[in-house]
Amino acid sequence: MAEPFRPNPRFAKTYLRVAAKAEARGVAAHRDELLADLAGVVCEIGAGSGLNFARYPSTVTRVVAVEPEPTLREQAQAMAGSAPILVEVRDGTADALPVEDASCDAVVLSLVMCTVPDPAAALAEVRRVLRPGGQLRFYEHVRSQHRVVAVAEDLVAPLWARCAGGCHPNRDTVATLDAAGFEVPAVRRFGFSAQRGVPPTAHVIGRGSVR
Repeated sequence: MAEPFRPNPRFAKTYLRVAAKAEARGVAAHRDELLADLAGVVCEIGAGSGLNFARYPSTVTRVVAVEPEPTLREQAQAMAGSAPILVEVRDGTADALPVEDASCDAVVLSLVMCTVPDPAAALAEVRRVLRPGGQLRFYEHVRSQHRVVAVAEDLVAPLWARCAGGCHPNRDTVATLDAAGFEVPAVRRFGFSAQRGVPPTAHVIGRGSVR
């Protein structure tokens, strides 16, 4: 059984301090790519401090942003107030979304699948809240396709997860999406370092839908 979500205010405060540098190094551009052409009602899972909010296109009518970490959720609520679209921030976890069945035109996963305690349960919730024909957008750091690097990620994952708010550097999110019944026809893979002096890690941006 997966460990339940536990707030980590120390890590949340660290994230808030380093986020601006990561945005300037390329994360902001990745967010624009992730959110391009979205429309209708969107559920964003693990909204963090709300850095996506200002980047949603005007064709989005409402964002239901779910964030379980109190420190980040407070910041997200502040960001929602200045967003160009309607954003409703809700307390909740990825495996029990406070969102109605088949109520969303799209679901956004943005640098969150590395931390959810139970990825399969989270994706079952994505399927539940998506309307027929709805789409999934995802931007994640993932397990390296280089065998030696992947083994190193496996070795450091337990310690890293304890130190970095539950982040697992070795999750193959694209494979997890496939196993959960999602078609993922469009995936861009690239290496990226969010902070100076940190080696690049494997990332993906993509789109999918329920198979």
